[in-house]
Amino acid sequence: MRKSPFSRRSCLAAAIGALAIAAIVPAASYAAEGAVVIPPPKTDVPPSSGVQTVVLAGGCFWGVQGVFQHTAGVVSAVSGYAGGSKATAQYETVSTGTTGHAESVQVKFDPNKISYGKVLQIYFSVVTNPTELNRQGPDTGTQYRSEIFTTSDAQAKVAKAYIAQLDAAKVYHRPIVTQISALQGFYPAEAYHQNYLTLHPYQPYIAYNDIPKVENLKKLFAANYQAKPTMVDTNKVTN
Repeated sequence: MRKSPFSRRSCLAAAIGALAIAAIVPAASYAAEGAVVIPPPKTDVPPSSGVQTVVLAGGCFWGVQGVFQHTAGVVSAVSGYAGGSKATAQYETVSTGTTGHAESVQVKFDPNKISYGKVLQIYFSVVTNPTELNRQGPDTGTQYRSEIFTTSDAQAKVAKAYIAQLDAAKVYHRPIVTQISALQGFYPAEAYHQNYLTLHPYQPYIAYNDIPKVENLKKLFAANYQAKPTMVDTNKVTN
């Protein structure tokens, strides 16, 4: 991972002093993260009874989780690892970039309140820059890649069609490099990674890179925004 004043490792070390940082990084100084206004997908997975699941990787899982915790219709958003084996699903190991894992968020949603297509629209618009290969913002490595881990053939078909639609419309200056893979396994991250954006809003990394994503969700997807985040009960999350 590239070192920077707002790199995640330096912020992780600073987490103990998160409250003191409030005086250093006021809300007014949040960076203007580049959201992209994009059309909704032309096709979608038909609504069904029961909760649906998709796992989304788009850089540091703190911000991805934070956005979907503020998305109405999302039942839960859990930070974790996908793409590799259970044996290597630990933060320090994944951070080496050699495990095949991507930092990911398991998004469970009620399809009668928010569609799969809307989840993807939010993901491509405010969560991740889908044109960056194996990186997002200050974070570099395959563990920060943009990838959609689908849980059905229908999800994969819609995601592929949506990427083709967005590329054809040239809504980005470069082609989308987001991968689409069938989910083989999801492993929740350590408890201290859960609810991180909500618990540490003034930490420099969060304030600079991730709070703007939540603000963009509120601005661009007002009908899908909820002020109170859906928190993870860390007592019930196991790897």
